[in-house]
This record gives sequence, structure tokens and C-alpha cells, in this order.
Amino acid sequence: VIVAWPLVETFRLSLTDARLGRENFVGFENYQDLLEKRKFHEVISRTFFWMFLSVSLKIVLGLAGATLLNAAIPGRALFRVLVMPPWVIPMAIGCIGWLWLYNSHFGLLSGVAQRIGLVDGPFGFLAYKTSAFYSAVITDVWIGTPMVTLFFLAAMQGVNRDLYEAAWVDGAGRWYRFRRITIPQIMPVIVSMALLSAIWTFNSFEIIWILTEGGPRGATTTLIVDTYKTAIGNYKFGEGAARAVIIVALLAIFSIIYYALLKKLNRFYER
Repeated sequence: VIVAWPLVETFRLSLTDARLGRENFVGFENYQDLLEKRKFHEVISRTFFWMFLSVSLKIVLGLAGATLLNAAIPGRALFRVLVMPPWVIPMAIGCIGWLWLYNSHFGLLSGVAQRIGLVDGPFGFLAYKTSAFYSAVITDVWIGTPMVTLFFLAAMQGVNRDLYEAAWVDGAGRWYRFRRITIPQIMPVIVSMALLSAIWTFNSFEIIWILTEGGPRGATTTLIVDTYKTAIGNYKFGEGAARAVIIVALLAIFSIIYYALLKKLNRFYER
């Protein structure tokens, strides 16, 4: 009831022109209007690019971080604790901190850029379309990477050490052992974390809303932000519900394709 009823109600609402004070059945008109809007197609493309870029960076940095934290180095326990704050602190607090860093007049990043000569004057990272988008990606990666790192670290610690010792005796180098032992052994965790991270990033709202509210000029408006603006900001509940249904459908299709491709990848590594 808790899961199914909201989904059914959202789909029913998407077939209406529901607004404040009215609700009339319009069939699939909302979906037809969305498919005909070029701006909506741009939002979908931007959302997938946001998701793939952010998740790819999280996976790469997570693997690198987990490998370093799994190494036998002095102070390893301390480093494992220090990697957690971006994930542990409230997301809103972390985003506000980045908002200050990106500020053009008193932000640290703008000051450093001026000091080393990259820019001539104050630079607003969130004031321009391209820089605002990539600034939001960096913030999302900063928040999400620690969790990915810790999960990969836990998976690496579960790998049988005898496999590494046998490969070392046979003369296998570090990169070969990482590529042929570590990656195949933790592949189920990589698959799970990549899929979960993709869904979380696709539906990420707080980071973009706190930093830019979808601006400037829609440069950081993703599907979830567009849905919020339509349904809550403009009180177009029917159109907002149609967008929400499309989000569910896109994520379902992505998950099915993702699992099919990764099953082939797992078979490759099993060979």
C-alpha cells in the first residue's frame, strides 16, 4: 500500500490537468505535450549526462580511494575516518559550504584563481552555464564518493589474500593483480554501487537546488528539478505527475539495460 498507492495515484494524476482548484481528465495529453517540447528533450539529455559524468567519477575515485585505504600504510585507520565527513555531515550543510567556496567575491576558489592569474577579477562559478553545471557535478562527487569508497574498501577486504600471494609468487605485478584479481572479485559490489549511485544521482535534488535552483538559464535543471518547478513551483500537478512517471519509466529502462550489459561484462571477467 505504501509503495504501490502513490505510484498509481501519480499515474492517475498525470492523466489530468490538475491545478489549484480544478482537475479534469485529459488522457495522455500531458505526455504528448512533453514529447513535443524540445526543451524537455534537452532536460532529459542534461540529466543523463549529469548522471553518467558524476557516477563515473565516483566509481573511479572510489576505486582509487579504496585501493589506497586498503594498503598497509601508517595511519591507515585515521585516513579511513577522515574520508567519511562528506558523507556523514548533512547534505544541506555541505552544499552551503560549497556555495561559499563558489562565491565570486569572498569565495576561496575565486580568490585562489585570481591569485595565480587564472582570472583577472572575481569569477562566479555558479553564474555561468558551463561552470555552474560542472561545479554542481563536483559537489555531487564530493558528497557521494566517500560512501562508494567505503563499500569498495569493505569488498576488497573480503578478497582471499591467497590469490594475491599466488599471483605474486608467479611474478604478477600490482596492476595485473588489481585488474585480474581485485576487479573480478569485487565486481558484484561495483555493479550494485554503480546502479544505486546512478539512481540516486538521477534523482538528486538538494545539491542542485541549494547551489543554483536549476539555473543559470536552466543550465543545471535536471528532470527532478524540472518536475519540482512544474508541480510545486507552478502548481501544475498533472504536468508534474507526468514528468514523475517518465522519470520512473526512464530509470526502469536504464536499470534493465544496465543489468543486461553488466551480465555480459561479468561473463567476460569469469573467463
